[in-house]
Formats: sequence, structure tokens, C-alpha cells
Amino acid sequence: MRLHTRPPGTHPAGMPAAGVFGPVPPLALLVALFVALFLTGCGRLAQHPIVPVAREEVSSNPRVVERLAGPGGRVECGSAVTGRSSDTDGVATLEFEAHGPRGRGTVIVEGKKVGTEWGVTRLELRPADGGEHLVLTADLEARTGVDTPKFDPSASATNPKTAPPPPTDIEISLPPGGPQ
Repeated sequence: MRLHTRPPGTHPAGMPAAGVFGPVPPLALLVALFVALFLTGCGRLAQHPIVPVAREEVSSNPRVVERLAGPGGRVECGSAVTGRSSDTDGVATLEFEAHGPRGRGTVIVEGKKVGTEWGVTRLELRPADGGEHLVLTADLEARTGVDTPKFDPSASATNPKTAPPPPTDIEISLPPGGPQ
């Protein structure tokens, strides 16, 4: 009687053994894992408080609409958001795509957290064709208002409370052996 042996992990017909979900090529598993990690990371950043503010400004800003969509056109923002955000440092730098019938570009949005509130400190569109960058920070501030005070050189000076006078009975004692 002759015994036939086959390599471990193979099917009697010579095919690889089936996994939990049937035969799955290793490359497909790697691609699925990459996609799952990519979407999970993008999902968290897409929920960042400065992203909806930036998307609203980009999709409604007349200069962006003119550049990417043309008159009467519409600009759409991609759902994938990349970059970094740190609640500890209170700093975020994020990117997403915007596109219209005439072109596409990358939106860069930076934000700073003061207390519990995030605010946009920089908003810019970088066209994919290498054209001039559109800095949108001032447009956003004009539309939404800013919560930081503006310096007004023509404003009258305010008188701060006067400091109390220094004490008159101060004595300075030097240790023995010090300079004479």
C-alpha cells in the first residue's frame, strides 16, 4: 500500500486550503486591509470641527466657483480628508479635494484650538493645474466674522489701573564673606 502525501495547507486537488471565507488571494486581503484603514482614518478627520467650515467656504466662495466651476457652476468637496490633528497641541493641518467642471484642486485648512473651540487660521485652494493659489482666509473671516479683536490705531488709549506703590521698608542682607 502506497501513501500519498501532499504539502500541508493544500486541498486534495492541489488547490490552497479554503479560509474562513473561502479561497482569498493574499493580495486581496492586503487591499481590503488598506482600504479599511484608509477609510477609518479619513472618517475621523472628516468629522473634525474645522472641516465643515472649510467645505462650506470652498463650495460657496465666488473665487473658487469661478476657478473650478465657471459661471453658474457648482464646486464639490471630496469626502476623504488627510492630515493631522492634535487636541493636546491644539493644532490641525488637514487637506481634501475640491472639484468642478473646469478643474480640481487641493484644499489646505489649518486650525487652532483655544479653550474648547476650534478656529480656522488658514484656508487655501491649490489648483491641480499649478495655477495661482487662492488664499481664502480673509474671505472666510469676512463672511463669518472673527472673534479676535482688531488693532485700531486711531482708538484712544485706555488707562489701566495704577499699580500700588512699592513698600518702603525693604532691607537687603548679604551673607558674610560676600563682596565688600
